Amino acid sequence: MASRSTQILEAAARMVARRGVRGLRVEELAAEAGVSTGLIYYHFKDRTGILRHTLAFINDRAARYTQDRAAGAEPLGPREELERSLLLELQDTPEVKENSSAWGELRASAVFEPVLREDLARATLVWVQEIAALLGRVHPLSPAAALAAAAERLTALVEGLSMRWLSGGLAIDHARTLVKEAVATELGHLEAARNS
Repeated sequence: MASRSTQILEAAARMVARRGVRGLRVEELAAEAGVSTGLIYYHFKDRTGILRHTLAFINDRAARYTQDRAAGAEPLGPREELERSLLLELQDTPEVKENSSAWGELRASAVFEPVLREDLARATLVWVQEIAALLGRVHPLSPAAALAAAAERLTALVEGLSMRWLSGGLAIDHARTLVKEAVATELGHLEAARNS
């Protein structure tokens, strides 16, 4: 059974994904999580604390579904691992849909709620660094700045494609194809830069 704080964060992620940050009301969150409002305030102090912890929760959940591998699975090559990590953000599962929707809502709300900007910037930086590290495994002699720029473009693309897919503007198969093509393009640029 999930801890009370995890139960609250799961409910908060669901509510943010469905109704946006502005639709998150502590009383309604308490009802969704099946706890008292006092317990929410005990764990998270205020609405900002709830939002910050919800962002960390969806980040941790994304890390689990993009990094976990089945026991006994064949090891992947560096390029396959890079593609897999990005493509797992585009899965037609309730967990990924909820996570991606909540992430998009939190990012959009940071325009109006500056208190979230630092946390979002930090979470984005971690993701960019993870992708840069995977790119570096494919092209270990590439400069760090080139790897970081390629990772920035790839993660931004995945975010944008995710929002288009979730809002019905793009088929998931097409979004996944575009990611694969972008990976090939970025790796091609890194290879060309190394050879010049």
